[in-house]
Amino acid sequence: MGLYRETHIRADLDELWARTQDPTTRLRWDLRFRSIDSLPGVAGEPRRFTCAWRVLPLLTVPGTGVAAGERDRPDGTRVCALRFSSSHPLSPIAEASAYWRYVPDAQGVRLLTGYAYRARGGAFGALADRLVLRPLTGWATGWSFDRLRLWLERGITPERALVNWIAELVVRALVLTVCLTGLGLESLLRLFGSFADTVAYLCPLVLVLAGSLAVFKAPLAGTPAARRCLRAPVTQARTPRVLRRLEALPVT
Repeated sequence: MGLYRETHIRADLDELWARTQDPTTRLRWDLRFRSIDSLPGVAGEPRRFTCAWRVLPLLTVPGTGVAAGERDRPDGTRVCALRFSSSHPLSPIAEASAYWRYVPDAQGVRLLTGYAYRARGGAFGALADRLVLRPLTGWATGWSFDRLRLWLERGITPERALVNWIAELVVRALVLTVCLTGLGLESLLRLFGSFADTVAYLCPLVLVLAGSLAVFKAPLAGTPAARRCLRAPVTQARTPRVLRRLEALPVT
């Protein structure tokens, strides 16, 4: 199974690299991970780590992995890659691999990721992956990338971005609830006196319009949104060399 997400961030390459490679900093913006702990290793060799990642909203499972990066490439880009696995019985993912590319341009940096994994559970696991796990993983990746973008471009901290997202979600839900149930409309109509019948005639149209805005309107500029990320590469994506090297190493 494979996923792809890409965003463009108007930021310095070194700053972007720092906020994505430092585990403590990454936990602030990456919704998918609850913890990342580096294990002792040899300088210059792939780094081993343990982690706890959120495969589903109410399910966090432990895992182990190995990661490596290429910071000084001849073309000015940077690449990092990782592989990880989980033996936890509730984990729907047996093992996964991912890579990130950092491609600087005149306006900032293109940050793109490719993510592949092997789901557990046979035919049932494949169905659950298609209907639940895959959409949620793709959404969480895009949402986290946009959260990072807001931090670097607009100075909106990840914590503030989460508050903005929750607040906007609550407002949309309230508007949609009112539109679907007509809460309080009868008492409001009396306020219009002789025009109550006219207002009552227009109410369905207004409710449909308001409900449509609550569902389809683009998120506010300060709210992270997965829809801002590309879901397919503009050109053919290639697996980086560093990930191919990691595939020869044991994860556990």
